[in-house]
Amino acid sequence: MSMIRYYYFINYEFAISIARSPTTRSNGPPQSSLRRAKRWSSTGDFTHSPQNQGSNSQLVGARLSASTKSLFNLFKPAVLNNVKHGTRDMQYNEEEGTVRMYLRGRPVVLYVPTPMIDHYDLHKVTTPPQSKLKLDWVYGYRGRDCRSNLHLLPTGEIVYFVAAVVVLYNMEEHSQRHYLGHTDDVKCIAIHPNKLVVATGQTCGLDRRDTLPHIRIWNSVSLATLSVIGNGEFDGSICCLSFSKADGGNYLCAIDETSDHNISIWDWQKSDKGSKLTETKCSVDTVVCAEWHPLERNQIVSCGKGHVSFWSLDNGGMLYKRMGIFESREKPRYVTCVAFNQNGDVLTGDSNGNIIIWARGTNTIFRLVRNLHEGSIFSICVLKNGNVITGGGKDGRILLFDGSLNPTGEAAQIEDHFGGIRTLSEGRGSQLLVGTTKNCILIGDIEMGFNPAMLGHTEEVWGLAAHPTLPQFATAGHDRLLQMWDSLSHTVVWSKDIGNSDFEISIQEQAQSIGFSPDGTVMVVGCVSGKWLAIDSETRELYTHHTDGSEPIQVVTFSPSGNLLVLGSRDNYIYVYQVNEDATKYSRVGRCMGHSSFITHLDWSVDGQYLRSNSGDYELLFWNPGICRQISQSSIFRDVDWATHTCIISFETIGIWPEGADGTDINNCSRSGDGKLLATGDDFGKVKLFSHPACQPKSLYHSYGGHSSHVTNVSFLQDDTRLVSTGGGDTSVLQWVVN
Repeated sequence: MSMIRYYYFINYEFAISIARSPTTRSNGPPQSSLRRAKRWSSTGDFTHSPQNQGSNSQLVGARLSASTKSLFNLFKPAVLNNVKHGTRDMQYNEEEGTVRMYLRGRPVVLYVPTPMIDHYDLHKVTTPPQSKLKLDWVYGYRGRDCRSNLHLLPTGEIVYFVAAVVVLYNMEEHSQRHYLGHTDDVKCIAIHPNKLVVATGQTCGLDRRDTLPHIRIWNSVSLATLSVIGNGEFDGSICCLSFSKADGGNYLCAIDETSDHNISIWDWQKSDKGSKLTETKCSVDTVVCAEWHPLERNQIVSCGKGHVSFWSLDNGGMLYKRMGIFESREKPRYVTCVAFNQNGDVLTGDSNGNIIIWARGTNTIFRLVRNLHEGSIFSICVLKNGNVITGGGKDGRILLFDGSLNPTGEAAQIEDHFGGIRTLSEGRGSQLLVGTTKNCILIGDIEMGFNPAMLGHTEEVWGLAAHPTLPQFATAGHDRLLQMWDSLSHTVVWSKDIGNSDFEISIQEQAQSIGFSPDGTVMVVGCVSGKWLAIDSETRELYTHHTDGSEPIQVVTFSPSGNLLVLGSRDNYIYVYQVNEDATKYSRVGRCMGHSSFITHLDWSVDGQYLRSNSGDYELLFWNPGICRQISQSSIFRDVDWATHTCIISFETIGIWPEGADGTDINNCSRSGDGKLLATGDDFGKVKLFSHPACQPKSLYHSYGGHSSHVTNVSFLQDDTRLVSTGGGDTSVLQWVVN
C-alpha cells in the first residue's frame, strides 16, 4: 500500500471509529418540533431523540465526517467516480465494484452486482416507470377532532374528508371519487346553498412554501377547482367555514386557528383568488363553529370555549359583534354547536348537555332545555320536517324532538366501540348520517338502528401486511386495533360480526408491525411493549404470544419456507424463532447482535439462508439467521436474490434518496412481485413509484399526494395490481391502482 493511501486509510478509519463510538439507541419520546417529523415508533427516534440532540458526540462526529470528506477529496484513488448525492459526494470504485454513499455524514458501502460492475455509471439517469398509480379507495374518516364534516349531496354521494383527501362516497354504488387539490390536512368543509359547490380549508404544512393554509372552492360534480383563496392571508389552519345562505351564497366566512381566531369574510366569486371584504379578531378562546344565518342576511353566529357570538356585516363591509348573554344562568365551559330552527331562532348545544334557544335577532336566552345528554352535545341537526335531533359525544345517544324541542320519546344508542357522536346530518328519506369520535361513519335511522359505512383507525397506523395469496391486507396501529381489509370489495373482512368481539380484534397492546406466514393462514403482530402475537387470519384465534425485550417490535417477517420467524426490535436485536408446520408454535433460536441502533427493515434471501437488515443509524448488515451470526464479508451478497425488498438502504435503493436526505426521510419501500416497480413512503406525505432497481442516484419517479403526515408503510398486494399505503398522524389507509 502506498504511503498516501495508507495515510488516508488510517485517518479515515480513525475518524469513523470515533464518530461511531457512542450508541445511537434511543429510549426517550420524540421531541422534534416538526409536526411531521420522523417517528419510527412511539418511544423514540435516532435522529431527533433528546439523548442525541446537541450532544458533544454528534458535534464531534459532524466535524470528523467533514474532515474525512476532505481526506477523500485529497487522497481518493484515480478509479473513483464522483457524483453529488444526498448529504455528501457519492463514489464508485470500479476496482472493488462498490458504491460509497453518505447519509447524515455516515458512509454506507454498497456492492454492485457482478453483471453491472463493468458498465455501472453514477451519472446515468434512471427513467420513471411506465406504470402509474391512481387513488382507488380511501379507508378512514376524520371525526375525532372535526365537526360538521359529513354531508349528503344531490349526486347521492356523502362528502367528507380524511388526511388531505376529500372523499365523495356513493352508498348505493359503493364507489368513491376524490378531490385531491389539497396539500395537507383538510380541517373543515362547507356546502354552498346550491348543494353543488364545496369549500374546504386546510392546515399549514411542514414546508410553508408549498402548504400554506388556504381555502379551495370546487365543483362537486366535475371536481374542478373554482377558486383558491387566502393563500398567504392566513397564519393558522382554517378551522371553520360557512357560505352565506339568505343571499344565495355570495360570501364565505372563515375562521383560522391563530391566537385571536380571526374571522374573515370573502367574496369568493370575484376572481380565482377571491376578495377579502373584512377581517377582525373573533375570540382569544377556542372557536369550534361558525354558521351563517339561513334567513337573516349578513348575520353570523360563532361559538366555542365559554362564549357564543352574534355577528352583523354592514353594507360597508364592517363586522360587529354582540356576545351572547347568559345572565344568571351557569355559563357552560364550551358552547359546542350551532343550528337554526325553521323560525330562525338559534339553537346552541353545550358541554353541560343543554340546548339553549336564542330568539331570532337577539343575543339573550329565550329558553333553556337542560340535561338532555350526559356530557357535551356535539351536534344538532334540524330536519326538513322541522324536527330536531341531537347527538351526545360521551353518552353516544341520538335524541329526537319536535320543532318546539319537546321530546318525542324516540332515541337511539350508538355502540361504544364506534365512539361518541361528533356530527349528525340528514340523509335520504329517514336516513341519518353519523360521524363518530372513533373515525367511523354510520348510516341508519332511530327506529332501525345504525350500521357502519366507513371504518378507520384512530391513532398512528404502522402495521401493514399484504396477504400472500388473497387480495386482502391487514393493518394495525397504536389504537390497539387489528383489521383485515378486502381490496376488491373495499370492506373490512371481519365486519360481518359487527358489535361482537370478533368484529375487530383489540389486541390490548399498541401495534407496530404485522407479518403473514407464507400461506397466509397466520399473522404475527408485533407490539410497542415488546410483546408479539400469533393469530389465525381467518378465525382470529390467538395461538400464542411471546415477549422479546421491552421495546417495540419494529418489523416481523417469516422466511420463504415459513420454518423461521425473525423479529426486529427497537432494542437493536433481531430475534429468531423456529416455527412448526402450521405456524402455531414458536421456539426461540436466539438473537442476532451487531446493530448499534434500532432495527428498521428486514429481508430474506429467496432460498431462506440469509437475512439482511437496516437500522436507525443507516447500517446494512447480513446474517445467517439459523445460527444468529453476522456475516461480515458483505461482498459475497452482491448477487444474492432477495425474496422481498423492504430495506431502504441497499444498492437497489440508491436512487430513492433525495439530495440532502438525512436518512430518516424515507420510511419504507416495497418491491412489486414481478420485480419491476419500487414504491416508497416518506415523511412528507408522498408515495413515490420508481423503476426497480433504483440504483442510479436521483432516479426519476412518479409522486402522489393524499396523505397529510408521514407515510409509515407501503405494500404491493399479492398480484401487483394494487398498492396500499398507511399514514401516521392522519390515521388513513389509501389504496392505489397500478396502471
